[in-house]
Amino acid sequence: MSYARFAIYFVPPDGPLAEFGAKWLGWDVVTGRNVPGFDVPGLHDITVTPRKYGFHGTLKPPFRLKECQTPEALKAAVCDVAGALSPAACDGLELRQLGRFLALTPLGPLDGLQHIAEACVRDLDGFRAPAAEAEIARRRKAGLSNRQDLLLAQWGYPYVFEEFRFHMTLSGGLPKEDVRGWTYTLQRHLPDLPTPFVIDQIALCGERQDGRFELIHRYTLTG
Repeated sequence: MSYARFAIYFVPPDGPLAEFGAKWLGWDVVTGRNVPGFDVPGLHDITVTPRKYGFHGTLKPPFRLKECQTPEALKAAVCDVAGALSPAACDGLELRQLGRFLALTPLGPLDGLQHIAEACVRDLDGFRAPAAEAEIARRRKAGLSNRQDLLLAQWGYPYVFEEFRFHMTLSGGLPKEDVRGWTYTLQRHLPDLPTPFVIDQIALCGERQDGRFELIHRYTLTG
């Protein structure tokens, strides 16, 4: 299949968390299929934005492939990166409000996870086509700091390296008055969250022509 963009994600392994994420968003990034969602009024509407990406944590944000590169070369490079990285573990996950959306975020020491994300951004950047001017202008409208603007110019995304915050998105932007209610709803549907939360693999995902992301391949961290 031809993909418009690629990304490096953490995609939870098969189990209760992955099943929950697919059902909550209504899209299974692993199988590349719609799945029946929870019977919760309004859920479809609040998950429109994250649905196309699937349930994941971003390590290297979506990027277009340079014309001189190929998907096969990218796959080989991701395999090399995974082979040089050691697994990381955090104390667990918690549900948090980030701005106007809800997400699962890690608890405890984050150095190992941070190292994995930095390696994915840095070591695979030779495959990334420069961001279009329109995309850069759109991101700058968010009111970036000077450092974030420099990161955007160099790496095509403002929230990398020290600005990176790992999260697994569960909603789009919510009205302030709705955040508490959706937090309560999520707490009732979440499975037992992993303790510890282990990141021992990375996933190469691709954006299909319909705008949805799907898993291309998982790579075990063996460094």
